[in-house]
Amino acid sequence: MFHTIEETVAALKDGSTTSAALVKESIDTFEKDKSGEKPLNAFLEIYASALEKAKAADEEIAAARNEGKLDALFAEKPLLGVPFANKDNISVRGERLTCSSKILEGYRAPYDATVISRLEKAGAIPLGRCNQDEFAMGSSTEYSIYGATRNPINRDYVSGGSSGGSTAAVAANQSLFALGTETGGSVRLPASYCGVYGLKPTYGVLSRWGVVAYGSSLDQVGIIGHTPRDIALPLSVMSGVDFYDDTSADLPESSKLKNLEAFSDFASLKIAVPRQFEETKGLDEDVKKVFEGVKSWFEKKGAKIESVDLPVLDASIASYYVIALSEAASNLSRFDGVRYGRRVDEGKGYDNLYVDTRSDGFGPEVKRRIIIGNYVLSEQFSGDTYKKGMSVRARIQREVAALFEKYDLILCPTCPTAAFRLGEKYDDPLAMYLSDLYTVFVNLARIPSVSVPAGFTSAENKASSSMPVGIQFAGKMFSEAKILSIAQAWENEHAGCGIPVKE
Repeated sequence: MFHTIEETVAALKDGSTTSAALVKESIDTFEKDKSGEKPLNAFLEIYASALEKAKAADEEIAAARNEGKLDALFAEKPLLGVPFANKDNISVRGERLTCSSKILEGYRAPYDATVISRLEKAGAIPLGRCNQDEFAMGSSTEYSIYGATRNPINRDYVSGGSSGGSTAAVAANQSLFALGTETGGSVRLPASYCGVYGLKPTYGVLSRWGVVAYGSSLDQVGIIGHTPRDIALPLSVMSGVDFYDDTSADLPESSKLKNLEAFSDFASLKIAVPRQFEETKGLDEDVKKVFEGVKSWFEKKGAKIESVDLPVLDASIASYYVIALSEAASNLSRFDGVRYGRRVDEGKGYDNLYVDTRSDGFGPEVKRRIIIGNYVLSEQFSGDTYKKGMSVRARIQREVAALFEKYDLILCPTCPTAAFRLGEKYDDPLAMYLSDLYTVFVNLARIPSVSVPAGFTSAENKASSSMPVGIQFAGKMFSEAKILSIAQAWENEHAGCGIPVKE
């Protein structure tokens, strides 16, 4: 497996590899891994259609090579023959889509999600579906009916969530890039845990058509890659207004993403570091040390860094979970055993059908969030709780927007800690929720942010392991080109930082 899209495209063009060979290698790696002592469990399956699509891409490349039109072909289809991993809540026509939940076992998507159809139009090949927390609810990919996804750096640790399968597939070099989704950090968090790059775009830049909803006003498709350029190119072909999604939006300067250049004008860069995040209780010392190193790098490059006060950030976790769980309770009401998915019917009437199907089909974390969401939305609490959560969100949006009138970038850790051991927080939902401490404000403010692999923790003893640490570069709305170019400048001076050593 080649490490980057750029390397892969060059090899496809000069004939030193084929798309079919790349897909076959992924299939062999997947099958070998499944029978190992500690399976990674990143991919749930490789699509049967992947090899056929790869062979068709190879034929297209061979024909263009013979006609001397290879460059023109790749200008039209810049991702031709490049396979990618897909999260199990993004529709691929005719393929299984379960959201890693028992309630959707056997369900097949009747159409392609917009992000999938746009990637395929650019020549990319959906390789397979990846594991996730059930209905994207979790921070460790342990809440899945298929079992947990392990961290490729150390398989005794979690990969993060909810897009842990997609991220582990990239980090383990089983896929060049991957699609994930996030509602409060579910792309950036696993990217930090697994040592790769993960982007959460501005809300609306990537269409949500064909993506199973968790919290509609917060959900966003994200991209995981080995380098910022590996994120920028897929973003450029997927972004833009979609007829089927009224919340979708065009991305200004998307043309800059096709050939992403590293940022160089650091002397003009003004960076804000929220004091609330610097003083957070529970910030791991190793994470803090890596963060200080990133700040030092920016300062040496000539950027100006200032601590800023954003007291409203202290309420971001509470506001996020009030809104997200309320929307989740509403969105998941469609899974009732009547229209599609699992059905448990003992012939005792509609009410029993509904209760029995949902009781049997949903896992404990999903049930927990549905119950809390409905409690918040109940008549006696909706005025005090839900509306308060929405007002806090509006204030966060205003204050973050005002901050970007003076600063170019918000810098903070992606997570207070590095990856934790499997099972360590499984039965402690509050500890799991706090993993999102530094990420949810981005979703509430609807701004873009990229998690950058910035270093490792120190191994305390022979039984422990050095694990990756990610740092966030967050920018104002629609500034994806800028934050990715800054991340590319980091990558250029820390070559291979986002590419774990191949086993």
